[in-house]
Amino acid sequence: MIRCLLTTPEGDVREGDLSLMDEWKRMPTAHLWVDMKGESEAQERDVLERFDCHPMAIQDAHKERHPPKIEEFDNHTLIIYRGISSFDAQLNFVPQQVCFFVGERFLVTLHPGEALSIERLFNEHGKALLAQSPEQVALRVMYTSAGFYIDSLLEFETELSDLEDELLENGNDVLMRKITTYRSRLVKMRRIFSYHKGITQELTAYDYAHLPRGESETLHAITDVEERFERLYTLTQMYYDICGDLVDGYISISSHQLNITMRVLTVITAIFVPLTFIAGIYGMNFEYMPELSYQYGYFFVWGAMLGIGGILIWLFKRKDWF
Repeated sequence: MIRCLLTTPEGDVREGDLSLMDEWKRMPTAHLWVDMKGESEAQERDVLERFDCHPMAIQDAHKERHPPKIEEFDNHTLIIYRGISSFDAQLNFVPQQVCFFVGERFLVTLHPGEALSIERLFNEHGKALLAQSPEQVALRVMYTSAGFYIDSLLEFETELSDLEDELLENGNDVLMRKITTYRSRLVKMRRIFSYHKGITQELTAYDYAHLPRGESETLHAITDVEERFERLYTLTQMYYDICGDLVDGYISISSHQLNITMRVLTVITAIFVPLTFIAGIYGMNFEYMPELSYQYGYFFVWGAMLGIGGILIWLFKRKDWF
């Protein structure tokens, strides 16, 4: 699907298809936003070439799973952004690549499926932002997308808190597998946010021709996006550390319980070792053993065994070993 949005300084707003491009070319002060969703590579290339986009930029945009980046060309700036098509509080997310071709008077966005941030902006505030400048639209799309991430991460914080309480009350291997799964997803998200944080840091540090920091509105938008991705990166790092602490805590508790069990078994073994020794001595089949002819030998051995066992039990009890 290809849809276009045309705005003029006089306040005129028009929605339509690629036919608006001819009208845009005749109006030197108009701004055009072309959004392409799920179009073929040939169709996207044809549209981008009509805007004189650089072949290398088009090639990068058509690479699958290209790392997020920003690169400046003569008449446009390419931003490859990792957006989301779905995300929930259990960190189940489906990312999708969104490419921005930001020119002085145009913005072209490419994405294979529905992008929540683009859909919201195209139907709500995109017209007013496009009237200001195309870069305002691109930055607001990233800002809105980061907002979806933040909302789901904050919901995950509640899930993580409940999981922490459950693990302390009744930890088991099922909960451990769940925490390990969360850690794996957080690592992937942290990597994505690290790329995005790098993009916003470049926008802050270097003055791109099509995203000029000299304009206060653009600089303010860049700063807002940078702050959101900085927060996202910090949140994912914090949640990852919390999950790691939960794993370490569960392992410590399990080790402590195992130590208690081993200590009880050790006490039992220590009690029965001397008793087993005595039983072994008098269980030997020698004919001439002095105690065999003693009338009370059997009762004497039993008394010695019970006395030794009782003394050891009293000693271990006194040391609080069980």
